[in-house]
Amino acid sequence: MTAPDPFHQPCNMGDLLIRAIQRGGDRVAFILDEQQFTYREFGALLSRFVQALKARGLGRGDAIAVLSSNRPEAFLGTAASYLMGMRITWMHPLGSEDDHAYLLEDSGVTTLVADPGTFSERAHALKARLPALRTVVGLGPNDFGDDILAEAARFEPLPLVAEASPEDLCTLIYTGGTTGKPKGVIHTQRVHVSMVMAELSEWDWPQEVRFLAMTPITHAAGAMIVAVMMRSGTFVMNKGFDADKFFALVKKHRITATFLVPTMIYVLLDHPGLAGAELSSLQTIIYGASPMSPARLIEGMKVFGPVFMQLYGQSEAPNAVTVLRRIDHDPERFPQRLASCGRPIYDSQVRLLDDDGKEVPTGEVGEICVRGPLVMKGYWNKPEETAKAMRHGWLYTGDLARADEDGFLYIVDRSKDMIISGGFNVYPKEVEDVLTTHPAVAAAAVIGVPDDKWGEAVKAVVVLRAGASVSAEELIALVRDAKGAVQAPKTIDFADGLPVTGLGKPDKKALRAKYWGGQGRAVA
Repeated sequence: MTAPDPFHQPCNMGDLLIRAIQRGGDRVAFILDEQQFTYREFGALLSRFVQALKARGLGRGDAIAVLSSNRPEAFLGTAASYLMGMRITWMHPLGSEDDHAYLLEDSGVTTLVADPGTFSERAHALKARLPALRTVVGLGPNDFGDDILAEAARFEPLPLVAEASPEDLCTLIYTGGTTGKPKGVIHTQRVHVSMVMAELSEWDWPQEVRFLAMTPITHAAGAMIVAVMMRSGTFVMNKGFDADKFFALVKKHRITATFLVPTMIYVLLDHPGLAGAELSSLQTIIYGASPMSPARLIEGMKVFGPVFMQLYGQSEAPNAVTVLRRIDHDPERFPQRLASCGRPIYDSQVRLLDDDGKEVPTGEVGEICVRGPLVMKGYWNKPEETAKAMRHGWLYTGDLARADEDGFLYIVDRSKDMIISGGFNVYPKEVEDVLTTHPAVAAAAVIGVPDDKWGEAVKAVVVLRAGASVSAEELIALVRDAKGAVQAPKTIDFADGLPVTGLGKPDKKALRAKYWGGQGRAVA
């Protein structure tokens, strides 16, 4: 076996974090409400936190988890893992007790750090439920375990040291579980370094970064923290999404960049407070996690300006497989590109392949497949699922797309959401994009429902704008004229809102369950 080459040893996430803290100095790193930390203050707190964990016997290779809403101290677990070479499991704050218990048990976590302000009751329940969970501590005074912040305060800050190897396991990111039990995606330090480098080099960052996170930092927004820190930016957090709070925080902190899922953008566009909001500081709105309606994107550009940038990635290849940059959002010259998820980033190979690993011709539908430094090592303790996702030398993402002559990819839907009606493939996103062009439609979700004649029939669930009205027949005709009879919904239901997952994505599993009952398609 060849010995490691000391002259070309890659850095790890701890190295990046230490450099970011040194560069940031007395600039403000984190803000939550009236609380703030400079880079120097956060570095001192992190040093104390690492020492407190080591005093408890934790070190390289150990597994921890953090259960907290958005707050600066919640990032300490991830930051300490980066430095110490531990493995952290990110836990969604909106998950159920069963969700959290499954993640902790499946990932082998022995130490849980919980926010007592929000999760005291949940910490008690998990501690009683999971014998393997040996230690539960709190980010502050609590009645379920020791206060890890008080323990940390007893230490004097020391210089931060990156102790991890680039190939150390770094995070277990659990998939959303829309097709059954969530799977733990294994990432190394090297993958996360590649992710940060891609974010820094490929994204449209403002010159001065003041970033607002209203989505959980346990997911995409949290994977942007180190990139913001590398630019000596300020990361402003909020515990959950609220339109009025969004407008207020953008104004108060002169926010220049943010990350939103499309459903949040729709809420902002439909909110009565939008007209009087002071949003001139915004230079980049990063959106992703689910497709966005081109019609609503054009509406957003009229309100916010040319500030939109789309990312496409997934837990298995995080945050930056393709990018649709601000300059690519050109409704005058290239309106069709507003339906695109962009082009591949610099160091990811991306192909549209069929099930046999063969590339499909330009313009035809294939599955987005990826290889390169962003790809996961596999699924935690799930070799069969890993083999299914990683075959023919590629990561099969489950997303179906077409490519144009210029290399832009157009996702037509998740492979599991494709409808087969009368032997024809129907891609729900293409139908949804037509429906949302109607001025009365705020949002739409298209699913297949059981049908004796067609096998599956196309059904649309539509949310109307406030005070607007339109008939089902008119919307069906709109799709028929644009896409043909096969794509046109057989039926349309009107609803006050669409179910969403904890990440704000449309939850088609929940939507289908209403129509499929106990049949398999509801959870497929």
